Amino acid sequence: MGLLQYIGQRLLTYVAVLFIGISITFFLPRLMPNDPIDGYIAQIQSRAGQTLTPEAAAEIRATLTELYGLEGSLFTQYLNYLRRVVFGFDFGPSFSAFPRPVSELIMLALPWTLGLLLTTTVISWLLGNLIGLLAGYYHNRRFATALEVLGVLIYPIPYYILALTLILLLAYTWKLFPLSTTIRPAPLSLAQIGSILYNSALPALTLVIAGFGWNILSMKSLSVATKEEPFVTFARLKGTSDRTRMFSYVFRNALLPQVTALALSLGTIFNGALLTEMLFSYPGLGLLMRTAVGNGDYNMLYGTITMTIFAVATAASGDRPDLPAVRPAHSL
Repeated sequence: MGLLQYIGQRLLTYVAVLFIGISITFFLPRLMPNDPIDGYIAQIQSRAGQTLTPEAAAEIRATLTELYGLEGSLFTQYLNYLRRVVFGFDFGPSFSAFPRPVSELIMLALPWTLGLLLTTTVISWLLGNLIGLLAGYYHNRRFATALEVLGVLIYPIPYYILALTLILLLAYTWKLFPLSTTIRPAPLSLAQIGSILYNSALPALTLVIAGFGWNILSMKSLSVATKEEPFVTFARLKGTSDRTRMFSYVFRNALLPQVTALALSLGTIFNGALLTEMLFSYPGLGLLMRTAVGNGDYNMLYGTITMTIFAVATAASGDRPDLPAVRPAHSL
């Protein structure tokens, strides 16, 4: 398969995944029992302290239907939705935070999600690979077996189970961290940075622990296999130290598949970050998604789920299982 043909196929697959995902996000919220317009009219009535006349309620409903893009047939709404999203990243106004546009709320929440995701991914990847390297290089020792058992125990635990466990232990029982995130808007200062780090510590710890189990196991297996390679044996016969062989020979060569796995796992990690944000009320896309579901906010659901689909599709687009793994020769 030529390079251009491969790129074309991957691009078509990428576009198809985005199209199908965006289409599903349009139709699924309409199966929800909540009617956002009825909810908004009820809010107006409760604030006014009186019941609206049928004529006034009908007029408000007609205005909101036009404003939210719910007029016309379902197919017409779908075509208008695709046009607005694809060409303008416009999901319309938020039902629950009217009149603020959904795109504005997403742009405010996205840095929180990306900051949490990137920081925890890097820490988890580094820790997992270093622990896996030790477990693989010294695989005949007892502490290496204990490190491998640690990875086996952590790897299958879902994000939300681990998050609930840490909340019960570190926030409810021992009260080391807050039960939910309470970051107040304020100018950036040392006190504000300290508040952000303190409130983000427990969600970050959840993602770090949940993420490095697989890195331990995979790096351990790669290290064991790489340690038996002829170039490592030759380096040992030359009298190089264990530290030099472990980092300069085994680690450098075993790390290449781990870099690829990191890129392919970003979509899964992104979804795990959203679940963690929901549980900790962290001000990211996950919290926006939970709020949208509770309020029947179609437009907010469209925006947050579309961002998730984009992240997963982008992470998976680099996968090419038909290529064999190539180990570069190490220069002695």
